[in-house]
Amino acid sequence: MSLIYENENIKIEVETSEIPWLKIFTQTPYKEMSEVPKSIKFEIYECLDIIEKEMLAYYQAEKINIASFGNYMPHVHWHIMARFKEDSYFPEPMWGEKQRESNLDLPSFEDFLQNLKEALHG
Repeated sequence: MSLIYENENIKIEVETSEIPWLKIFTQTPYKEMSEVPKSIKFEIYECLDIIEKEMLAYYQAEKINIASFGNYMPHVHWHIMARFKEDSYFPEPMWGEKQRESNLDLPSFEDFLQNLKEALHG
């Protein structure tokens, strides 16, 4: 996984996948969202909003999935995924049952990340 953004409160990483998939982690390993200070919660939600808007604008995704589980990793983190009718799992979650073989022809992920970095720093 590669780190694309980091500050004293959060970090954003890439999840390797056939779809655009990012994860936001708190720097402090809080177990539950209710433990996260309000200012960091607002920062997380601001990043979720920016990432979702950038994914929709750049990829014209069918749907953006946002999830927070933490069952295996009890550290607050959020998954943000651009979903497409043609991806291998749609409409199932990416952790669900594979529906088909897929060969998505998506725009450059590197260009998307550059756009996103500019939006996050803007």
